[in-house]
Amino acid sequence: MHAFVAGHPIKHSKSPLIHGTWLKRHNLEGTYRAIDVAPEEFETFIERLKGGNAEFVGGNITIPHKERAFALADQVDETAELMGAANTLWREDGRLKATNTDAYGFAANLDEKSPGWRDLETAVVYGAGGASRAVIVALIEGGFRNVHVLNRTVEKAKTLADRFGPKVMSHPLDALKDVLGGAGLFVNTTSLGLEGTAPEIDFSGMRQGALVTDIVYVPQKTGFILQAEAQGVATADGLGMLLHQAVPGFEKWFGVRPVVDQELREIVEAAMGVR
Repeated sequence: MHAFVAGHPIKHSKSPLIHGTWLKRHNLEGTYRAIDVAPEEFETFIERLKGGNAEFVGGNITIPHKERAFALADQVDETAELMGAANTLWREDGRLKATNTDAYGFAANLDEKSPGWRDLETAVVYGAGGASRAVIVALIEGGFRNVHVLNRTVEKAKTLADRFGPKVMSHPLDALKDVLGGAGLFVNTTSLGLEGTAPEIDFSGMRQGALVTDIVYVPQKTGFILQAEAQGVATADGLGMLLHQAVPGFEKWFGVRPVVDQELREIVEAAMGVR
């Protein structure tokens, strides 16, 4: 049994390390490898996979191919449909099927790091790019009553609000202070999580027991996380989302449901140079 992760570029992907660790842990003979597929070659890549290429039972799809994978799969599930993107493919009954495990990974990370997060009711999502869709799906499924999406181009935030319904509201970035008041959860979904680029934010107006998280995991302590910690607000880094989103795919391809534990986290952290 062989699986893959396809993207462009792909050399920095930690997925082979994650799945390779699980393959060794469960004494499985399968493999998982990274494949660099340029955008102009992606459709041909998928057609070969559909054609019953015995080399692969399935694989992960990452930037910039998630939306194309969704469009080219024979069958997509409800989660992928909600997001309009797929990150996990597998062959079943002669068809190429697709799902998206990013929302699962986001929720499972917070379940591990901050079990009471589903009771926080109101969330602020910073950014309206592709990653924000997974976060919004997880929040709605987690029972949040209000999800405020802020973006530099407010039209993009409005598109998400229209897509996901009345619980999701769109705002320009300058509305941040207002929507943070009384909110329980702040999620950064932008590249501004990178060290030194996060804007200054006052999290003090958030409700008691509030949580700040960032889907960026390099560095683990992003500018948003560091600010929240300095203000005494609880935080959760983004590495767990990467680890947890890998679980459903591994189970589909190799027939074993793996566990995200401290040992796996430390292995990936060491590869990232943070230990």
